[in-house]
Amino acid sequence: MLTISRLAAHAGVTVRAVRHYHQIGLLPEPERGPSGYRIYDAAAVVRLIRIRTLADAGVPLARVQELLDAGPDEFARGVEEVDRHLRAEIRRLQENRRRIAGLAAGEHLALPQSVVGYLERVRALGVDERYVELERDTWIVLAAQWPQQIDEVIAHKHSELDDPDMVRLYRLLGQALDWDVDDPRVVEIADIMERQMRRALEAGEVDADDGLDDPFVDLLDEAAAEAAPMAERLREILQERGWKGWTRIERVAEP
Repeated sequence: MLTISRLAAHAGVTVRAVRHYHQIGLLPEPERGPSGYRIYDAAAVVRLIRIRTLADAGVPLARVQELLDAGPDEFARGVEEVDRHLRAEIRRLQENRRRIAGLAAGEHLALPQSVVGYLERVRALGVDERYVELERDTWIVLAAQWPQQIDEVIAHKHSELDDPDMVRLYRLLGQALDWDVDDPRVVEIADIMERQMRRALEAGEVDADDGLDDPFVDLLDEAAAEAAPMAERLREILQERGWKGWTRIERVAEP
């Protein structure tokens, strides 16, 4: 005959687990001996080992009682059902691991692969990572707004990167995060941006309906303006030349 501590040791569980199984009805409580302690027999050891084995295999405790009391055929069906649930849970956990790995990689979590590839291309140009992260955050928001069009938009962005002028612009913007507001290179950025905007105007891409509401555009513009000390100066220069906006570029007047 065994005490609770000896029972637990034989079955490979803790005394606390044995008491919990008593409490939820999985393991019947035995009579107490003359000393007042519970006394267990070999059958209790066998049942406790079966409980532990099922629980360790991932069977919810709510199902353990059912399986312990089932006949051979019912037990086999029950185990098969539990196995299906476990496989589904494994798939869910594997997907969670994939998403967590994406989270560690930054943009992979919330961006389609087309945008991730574009950002990798920008990185390969030697653009400062801080600027890449700023652009990444903007694309996360835009991709959520343009789920159907985002691949087409990114394809156009790739074509823009074939232009040495755009490559130069990206490299300057990466450096500009640390510039003072009066840095003369701000004018070079304005020159390049104006050339790009004129090309977009000629192609009919300026003032086109982008599907974004005005408050949303203003939010993105404010984020861009706050990215670097020189950003407001750059916007002033472009406005003086008749251009308005960052996210949605508009031609407001000829200078």
